[in-house]
Formats: sequence, C-alpha cells, structure tokens
Amino acid sequence: MRKLVLIFFFISFIGQAQDNIIYKKFNSVMLNQERILKIYIPDSFQENEKNTYPVAILMDGEFLFDVYVANSKLFAARDKAPEQIVVAIYQNQNEERYADCDYSEDTGLPNEESSKFYGFIRDELLPYMDDNYPTSLFKTVMGTTLTGNFINYFFLEETPVFNAYISINPSFAPELHQKLELKSQSLITQYFYYLSGGDYNTEKRTKGINSTNSLLKLSENPNFKYKYDDFSNASKTASIGQSIASSIGFTFKQFAAISQEEFDQEIADMTPGDAIEFLERKYVEIEYLYGSNVTIRESDIYKIEPIIIDKANGDYLEEFGKMIMRLYPDTPLGDYYIGMYYETGFDYKKALKHYKNGYAKIGSDNRDSDGYYANIERVLEKQRAERLGYSDGDQIPEEEEEPNNDGDGL
Repeated sequence: MRKLVLIFFFISFIGQAQDNIIYKKFNSVMLNQERILKIYIPDSFQENEKNTYPVAILMDGEFLFDVYVANSKLFAARDKAPEQIVVAIYQNQNEERYADCDYSEDTGLPNEESSKFYGFIRDELLPYMDDNYPTSLFKTVMGTTLTGNFINYFFLEETPVFNAYISINPSFAPELHQKLELKSQSLITQYFYYLSGGDYNTEKRTKGINSTNSLLKLSENPNFKYKYDDFSNASKTASIGQSIASSIGFTFKQFAAISQEEFDQEIADMTPGDAIEFLERKYVEIEYLYGSNVTIRESDIYKIEPIIIDKANGDYLEEFGKMIMRLYPDTPLGDYYIGMYYETGFDYKKALKHYKNGYAKIGSDNRDSDGYYANIERVLEKQRAERLGYSDGDQIPEEEEEPNNDGDGL
C-alpha cells in the first residue's frame, strides 16, 4: 500500500512539474513545414499574469533545453537573474540543423535554405512569442557548434534583434571573426556576447574561436559586453553545462544585487548624489530591460550607505531617506536615514520625530527593536545635554539637575 502511495505521489509530482512546459508544433510558412517547439513558462506567471519575462531562444533544443531551464530557475531562485521564458527549437529529428545553419563558403553568410530558417526565427517565432506570451524587451539566443555560428548572423543585423548571444564551441564560418569585430565597434546600445571553447575542439574550430576571441577582447566599445571562457580542463559535453551557467551569470549581471567587485570598481569613488542616482538608474533599467518589477534590494541600500553617511557631511541623508520611504513605506529605514540627517545637523527635535516614526513601524516585538530604540535614547540624551548647556559629546554628570522638560520626550 505504501508503495502505491509513493508511486501515485511521484506521478502527481511529474504531472505538476510539466504543467508549465508546452510542446507545440509550429507551422512555419517560411520553412513550409512544421517545427517542434518546447516552451517553458515560469511558475510565477500563474500567480501574477501581469508579469513579463525575458525570452531565451535555444537552437539544438533537444539537448540544451533542460540544462538551460534548470540553470535559469536556479539563478532566479538565488536572485541572480530574472525568471525567463525559454523556447527550444528541435533541430535533430532528421538532422535539420545542417540545412538550417548552412552557409556559403564564399561569403560565410547564410545560403538560400538557411536564410529561410533565419526568417522563421526573426519574422515568425519571435512575433508569435510576443503576441502569445508575457515577454519583455530582453531576448537571448544560444547555440552550440554549427548553431553556435548561426546565431551570429542575428548579431550582424543593422539593429540586432537579440540583446544577448551565447555561442558555445562555435564552428565559425570563414572570416566571420572580422565581421563580428567590426559590428562590436559600431554598437550604439548595449549588447551581451558570450563565447566559450577549449582544446577538446577540433583544430579548425579552435583556430576560429581563438581568432574571434583575440579580436573581440580588444573592443573598447562600452556598449559591447563580452566574456570568453576556456574550458580546456573539461570535456566538450561538460563544457556545455558550464557555459550555460557562466553565460547566464554574465548576461544578467546587471540584474543581480551589487557585488563587492562592482562596488569597488564602479561606485566606491562616487559622490553621494551620484551613488543614489546609480542605484535608482540600476533598478529602472532592470524593469525596462527584463520586465521585472524589482524593488531596490535592502542589501544594495546598505552597500552604498557608507558613501551617503561619510561623504559631503551627510548632506544627502535626507534625500536617501526619502527615496527609501517611497520604496519601503512600511519599514523604518527611510525614517532612520532622515532622522540621522537631522541628528547630524543638531536638529534633535526633528530627528526624534523620525526615529519615533521608524520605531512605531518596527514594533516592540521585533528582535531589532532594542537596537533601533537606541537611536531615540541617544537623541533624548543629546537634547538633555543641550538644555543643560553641554556641548555634543560632553559627559553629563548624573547628579546634574535638568531644567523643565519641553515636551519632546516620550
């Protein structure tokens, strides 16, 4: 009986796990044939149908779908990347990938047959996804070996249709590395390009990858975000999973919370005003690009806090606090920073008001309440010292009798 229950539970679990995976036969006019698609929709869409998601289009979908989806879910769960809609194109039922991704040996560009597959993705599949699913502006395309070369033709467009390109162990067409280098220099908006390789590849393939990397790594265009991984210590098969994980982390680095490296390289030397602007702009871009309505993380607030407190005599504390109050009206953080602003400016009455407001939000049953209440006690002590004529920081004798209370206490 117990075994039957376990089997039933397992079958139910598998059924639920597949609820957000859709198999679709897509009738392509351009290809004049059906193509099998496998589509993953994040669980959260069922909870909030107003959500929108970046889209990842995967070539060689039979092999890459499960690995990519697993990594995308892990990165999203760790708040390192937004949830994604993933679309896999099956190309290995009858070796379609060879016709799909063929190119002219003379030009290195798609031939008549592969141009149809190119049009299928750009003019049929992408519009279909935008019309039928909650997609955001950000789109990724990924391929390996032959399909890893093919995705580059989208990058060479005058206005590339994809924002991110993941090319795993690509078999580059002749002279394509030069075309990519020229394109990387002309970009006027931000694009991400990930490339991987290793000594497990054939000599010809390795030569193409190395030539491409040698050119692309020299690009000084700030709009061209580039990363290369050499997985020579791994096998070709293992490198696929390693590349997918690394490329997702690279592509969505902007989404993740501010790392110590990012702080040290980009933020540490900023003025308080610039640091606040950086933080606000980061989250505006996250929402615009990825469709993820992510409120500024508290960890990012604490990351730039030292700049706000230590620079410009704390003059930006009030602005910082007001920004946080807009985002987190039910937490004491905004009141804390505004209270600190008035405290450092010796306006103890207003400081006390904001510290009290913050304490009312945190509640006496919160484990942090005693620490927060210390702000109120400190300001009350400063008020007492001020009434007795002592300077800020002076030790007040315990026997000192203070004048009549002015009503600012609790």
